[in-house]
Amino acid sequence: MRVIEAGEMGMCFGVKDALEAALQRSDAPEITIWGELVHNEVVLDRLKHHGYRMVAEGERRSLPETEKMLVTAHGISDFERSQLESAGKQLIDTTCPLVVRVHESARQLERRGFHVIVLGRPGHVEVRGICGDLENYTIVSSLADVRAWPYPKLGVVAQSTFMTAIAREIVAEIERQNSDAEVVWKDTICDPTKQRVLALERLMDRVDVMVIVGGRNSNNTKQLVRSCEARAIPVHHVQGVADVDPAWFDGSETVGLTAGTSTLDETIAEVRNTLLAMSGDSAPTLNCPATESR
Repeated sequence: MRVIEAGEMGMCFGVKDALEAALQRSDAPEITIWGELVHNEVVLDRLKHHGYRMVAEGERRSLPETEKMLVTAHGISDFERSQLESAGKQLIDTTCPLVVRVHESARQLERRGFHVIVLGRPGHVEVRGICGDLENYTIVSSLADVRAWPYPKLGVVAQSTFMTAIAREIVAEIERQNSDAEVVWKDTICDPTKQRVLALERLMDRVDVMVIVGGRNSNNTKQLVRSCEARAIPVHHVQGVADVDPAWFDGSETVGLTAGTSTLDETIAEVRNTLLAMSGDSAPTLNCPATESR
């Protein structure tokens, strides 16, 4: 059995910067993380051991006791930010700059008179933050959500980890069903997400089965899994080496390995080494990253 590794995978710069900023602080016990810094259980356990308090994303209704609060990489709305600051909270902001770009694009479209359509997963913390500063918006997660809306101008943005291929299909359907409206598509899907998807697409042509490493609640990891499922390629989503089952690879000649953007390098390495031990190889084959024309 041969192991082929995606040329682009694992933790993106936004997640790395947020985690590094959190772990460098010596006052962690005095800080409450406002949600999950990233959607990765291994990272969350590490932060707890570092001393941080945490408020679950679904329980952010009452203020924490600590004066200091850490805003996660997924960001929050300016409205929520002002509420927290008005309550006397000192905010430590680790919002990914590419998420900030989505917020700015959505607000800019609304100022220009567009009804904003947000492509994303309803209820996801990033989507809640994007919509939190908009007066009128519609969340669309699939083609089935597209309608003929009664607005002359429709501005479309996307959650930063949304799938590019699906976004293009949805935008085309929005244009088809709203042919009399002015439709503007602001592509706010982040480059790390795009590159990991493109690298996976190249990898899928060369493997019998895929292993994708990432947190249980990681949206971009789930998107990678769905890409494999759409191509009818056997795929296994694991959070770490403990989830790997050797029986998955019976009769397989080639196994592909990739990971979501919130996955630690050491977690990937542990899974990689386990797969290599099964294969008898000393190193994986590196699948060159795909590049996207602009």
